[in-house]
Amino acid sequence: MITAIVLISADVHRIPETAQAVADIPGVSEVYSCAGDVDLIAKIKVRDHEQIAEVVTGKINRLPGVTRSATHIAFRSYSSSEVEGGFSIGEE
Repeated sequence: MITAIVLISADVHRIPETAQAVADIPGVSEVYSCAGDVDLIAKIKVRDHEQIAEVVTGKINRLPGVTRSATHIAFRSYSSSEVEGGFSIGEE
């Protein structure tokens, strides 16, 4: 599976509706409403890169309320135990 993180800027008056519309798209596993530089963050899990294009450019970017998006492809996933283990290397 390929995981992509999509940072979405949305019309401030349509954030809840836009978030739900993004969440309803096949291939989108999670959507977060957040504070900061972007309004929504979507996690996409698909089988190939072509499906990322279909989900992002074919679906997300065409939704009413979406004003801009930036897609980031994940190379590897780390769990909290792997991250903690990396910081304890060499400790006794």
